[in-house]
Amino acid sequence: MAALGAYRCIECSREAAELYRDYQRGVLRISICKSCQKPVDKYIEYDPVIILINAVLCKAQAYRHILFNTKINIHGKLCIFCLLCEAYLRWLQLQDSSQNTDPDDLIRYAREWDFYRMFGIASLEQTSFLVGIFISLWWMRPEMLKTKSDFILLLKALLLSSYGKLLLIPAVIWEHDYTPLCLAFIKVFVLISNSQAIRVTLNLNRILPWLAIFFGLILESGVVCLVQKLRWDV
Repeated sequence: MAALGAYRCIECSREAAELYRDYQRGVLRISICKSCQKPVDKYIEYDPVIILINAVLCKAQAYRHILFNTKINIHGKLCIFCLLCEAYLRWLQLQDSSQNTDPDDLIRYAREWDFYRMFGIASLEQTSFLVGIFISLWWMRPEMLKTKSDFILLLKALLLSSYGKLLLIPAVIWEHDYTPLCLAFIKVFVLISNSQAIRVTLNLNRILPWLAIFFGLILESGVVCLVQKLRWDV
């Protein structure tokens, strides 16, 4: 049995001591939440594909299951991979923007330095977006982010909820006239996922997460303008 508060009810977000009780001989019983009288986590019986579909649909129960009742620690690797996808997209756009068809020029654009530079810019913008969210939430609800573990949990939630950026690669590979529209939809989907992650992690209403995201976007836009002014993106 886990310690009190080790898990969360996916319905009401109250702390729970265990997800299920093992009566041995293969007999398991899902624990019932003492607050809402519903199963603490019904997803422990679900197939991972069903859980993923529910997460894509931005269901709060699926988010609570992933964040509180599983031991998924891929947020760091996922963040790096998403940044690589975004850097690759920017690198392709940088290459396509060149009007010079000289082979030597194409080789110059293919250098690793250009890709690393795009990766650095993408990382800087992502960092500014996250910093903006943390600052706004700490300013609006300082009691929600009291300890280091609170910041780490929220950071993990934000990084995991940015999985939609993985769709950037298919959108670029299957390039067509609707690619800019697809990229816009991906951006909106990632922001919706970020909002749901904040709401679930801190148990907030629907308005505050969007205010935090709006402030994060403002700070990110400021960094974008600075990068363009310094001509780091060309």
